[in-house]
Amino acid sequence: MRLKNYINGQWVESRSSQVLDVRNPATDEVLAEVPLSTIDEVGEAIKAARDGFEQWRQTPPLTRARYLFRLKDLLEERLEEISRLLVQEHGKTLAEARGEVRRGIENVEVASGIPSLMMGSNMEDIAKGIDCESIRQPIGVFCVIPPFNFPFMVPLWFVPYAIACGNTCIVKPSEQVPLSQNILFQTMHEAGFPRGVVNLVNGAKEAVDALLESDEVNGASFVGSSAVARYVYQKAAVHGKRAQCLGGAKNFLVVMPDADLDTAVDGIIGSAFGCAGERCLAGSIVLPVGDVYEALKAKLVQASSQIKVGNGLDERVDMGPVISRRHRDRVLGYIENGVEEGARLLLDGRKLDGDGLRNGWFVGPTIFDEVRPEMVIANEDIFGPVLGIIKVRDLDEALRIIDANPYGNATAIFTGSGKWAREFKYRVRCGMVGINVGVPAPMSFFTFTGWKGSFFGDLHAHGRDAIEFFTEKKVVTVRWV
Repeated sequence: MRLKNYINGQWVESRSSQVLDVRNPATDEVLAEVPLSTIDEVGEAIKAARDGFEQWRQTPPLTRARYLFRLKDLLEERLEEISRLLVQEHGKTLAEARGEVRRGIENVEVASGIPSLMMGSNMEDIAKGIDCESIRQPIGVFCVIPPFNFPFMVPLWFVPYAIACGNTCIVKPSEQVPLSQNILFQTMHEAGFPRGVVNLVNGAKEAVDALLESDEVNGASFVGSSAVARYVYQKAAVHGKRAQCLGGAKNFLVVMPDADLDTAVDGIIGSAFGCAGERCLAGSIVLPVGDVYEALKAKLVQASSQIKVGNGLDERVDMGPVISRRHRDRVLGYIENGVEEGARLLLDGRKLDGDGLRNGWFVGPTIFDEVRPEMVIANEDIFGPVLGIIKVRDLDEALRIIDANPYGNATAIFTGSGKWAREFKYRVRCGMVGINVGVPAPMSFFTFTGWKGSFFGDLHAHGRDAIEFFTEKKVVTVRWV
């Protein structure tokens, strides 16, 4: 099957001669072919979105919301179908896929409240006989460039809010995992969105550059590595666009001596090894404080060694493969580097064997002890199931290590003390903080707030920031004579 683009309300064959295989990372089976669309085809999508904008922006917000109500209902009906497709194209487990689809649908649900969310403000008699009002208006055309790790959910961090606010959209899915976006656009087509409101163009860097360079595109939403996030942000800014660019991470998990160890271990393992470590909220360094170190280490190794690795379609599997052969080799390279730097392997994920593992791109849970803050594995975003342990004396030392890192996406503390929890929350320089929660992912009505090198821009994804990002404020001063 060769995938098509969705432009101006129709599925169209790409004219590009360049295609890539979409492979199941658990089996290496080819699932589909994805075209790398030409610049001209990107231009056609931009024109469709621009032509559709004026009519869509004049559609009352309540009417726009009704399309989203319909979309939500259709996605609910297809939740299991989409989840199983996600497992095949990405490799995550069925439970993880179902969670991803659910969180995506929640964004559609929140954006359906646009008649309230988009309200402005007003005040009479700002001077004698003069009134003033502030209103929000849509801006135009936005492009959405999602990553491979949450291919269904992340576009829904942006698209529902953009179109609810009256803008039109073009999505350029990750060429590694385009299938779930294909079914999302089938569902949007069934929901009956007017022509040009939502568009999909498959492609790679050339397509992204064409979107960012076009004068007809007003803004960009991106999620991916920090290096590419910086590139997209800079290129968007040069071409006069607003941009929100979410990057990579190195997330630290602090365990205080008074923590409940069972809670801490469950939280750490879910954070480090959920989705095979391929998420920007994955915990990758544990900072045990003082005497908790030995007991925590033993429990972590024992629990992690019980994780069942395999094809995510098997409900008994706890962790699937990483996305590709290339990415597996990258993760294995970091493990080799950690050994060379002198870190001590407590659990070696390179040693996997068994039926069903030979054809896929599997890396088992890996735990390093005796990690030092200056090591590569303590600083760089591995994006795989690799966890390091750095023993620290006290909370102050833990905070110094966290704050010295160039990333600032998420962090967590495990403690029974309100005092330590409040001090950590107050002082740590990260955008998302968990207290006895290993993956502090905000619900869609809050904002996904990465800091430092994990985010480029000033308005984050979903929550209130989404309405700010996808609208422009206009202030009107009125005097009737």
